[in-house]
Amino acid sequence: MLPLAILVGGYGTRLGSLTKEVPKCLIEINGRPFVDWQLDLLVANGFSNFVFCVSYKSKMIQDYLGDGANRGISIQFSTDGSTQLGTGGAIQKALSKLGDNFGVIYGDSYLPINYLAVEQDFLLSKAKALMTVYQNNNQFDASNVEFVEGKLVKYAKNGQNENMRHIDYGITFFQAEVFYSWKNQLNFDLSSVCSQLSVNGQLYGFEVFERFYEIGSVKGIRDFSTYLRKATQ
Repeated sequence: MLPLAILVGGYGTRLGSLTKEVPKCLIEINGRPFVDWQLDLLVANGFSNFVFCVSYKSKMIQDYLGDGANRGISIQFSTDGSTQLGTGGAIQKALSKLGDNFGVIYGDSYLPINYLAVEQDFLLSKAKALMTVYQNNNQFDASNVEFVEGKLVKYAKNGQNENMRHIDYGITFFQAEVFYSWKNQLNFDLSSVCSQLSVNGQLYGFEVFERFYEIGSVKGIRDFSTYLRKATQ
């Protein structure tokens, strides 16, 4: 499997006091830090080379995860520095650790899908980028993708319209060259990169059918905790 960047630099402000002392990825869910659940799933699906893009309380994350040797994987870190770079800027800074092709996942997402199928479709398509999409119909969050007959027509994080029934599921694969045109930008969001790719007809979509779980909200934490309890019964 390709290298995978995990974005864990955010403040987690929507969670209030839960992220006052610890970064979001280290919040305990059913007795374990969330990052353990996430890594278990990703490693079980064949990933072994991870780059964590860190900023807020980065030392806590680095101290907890180490180099991954105790898990039989490789973990590297890319640190924003004194100024947060945004999700896009963080990936751009990490490019030297990620290689020519790689995946990106958010550090608060748990996505129970067939990752190999997604990666293989990305490589076979030779697309600049491939985004997983899920027919959300505004159920779990605002739908932001227009996906028609297997084709991603438009992606816009905050530009929803009535034709947008799908949502960015949470993992996207990229060719590194996508970020070269952003090299003069210090701070930018990954959604801006994907939106521009969409406008240029360079963002492919891969539809998945399993709902996503996330811990970016209190409700998300409750839903994920319930999912884990049912999965381990």
